[in-house]
Amino acid sequence: MILSIVVPVYNEEKTLLKSLQSLKNLNANLGKHEIIVINDGSTDNSGKILNENKNLYDKLISNESNRGKGYSIKRGLLESTGTHIIFHDSDLEYDSKDILKFQKIFSDFDADGIVGSRFNYADYTRSHNILNKFANHILTLTFNLLYNTTFTDIYSCYFAFKKELLDPNQLQTMGFEQHAEILCKVIKKGEKFYEVPINYSGRSYKEGKKIKPHDFFFVLFQIFLRRFF
Repeated sequence: MILSIVVPVYNEEKTLLKSLQSLKNLNANLGKHEIIVINDGSTDNSGKILNENKNLYDKLISNESNRGKGYSIKRGLLESTGTHIIFHDSDLEYDSKDILKFQKIFSDFDADGIVGSRFNYADYTRSHNILNKFANHILTLTFNLLYNTTFTDIYSCYFAFKKELLDPNQLQTMGFEQHAEILCKVIKKGEKFYEVPINYSGRSYKEGKKIKPHDFFFVLFQIFLRRFF
């Protein structure tokens, strides 16, 4: 097993260094892995931080301009060489130590995919916008009904899966809804899926959260579309 950790970055100068250092600190306990960073045309000091800390990652991909999270994720997937994939945002909303839980589930159960739940959380979860929670519950319930699953948090960033279950060249979406496209395709191809509790310290929009309310509708559309196509 080789875990490819895909890290999209866009204007995260306040959290980027600490986020990458947290991944590096896992080295002693994490098995074979690679860290792939995609700088999505950042206009702050993110690029400088990346250039000055090359020891904290294995590959760096730079978009000339801001192309969106989905575009960056796709580039990261195409460059990955691991057998398994996990996404790690650089905003410190997620606790990198939870990646060890994913590694253990893959090892113990040969899982096809694993979702990290912010609602069945491990040690803590930050209270956040109630509308975001309602939206997530609607998306999760809809997904479970359509795909015959029992997840509690389908739009958690911490989603890991066997790379063989997804062809990045076939990804069609480039925005935040791409997570739904990936999840739907992996679920349809795989058989064994698990969920693990994770920690979560979500940001507010004032603090830099980038996903917007209208993205809910794009995500919902993908869930229905990918069920039948």
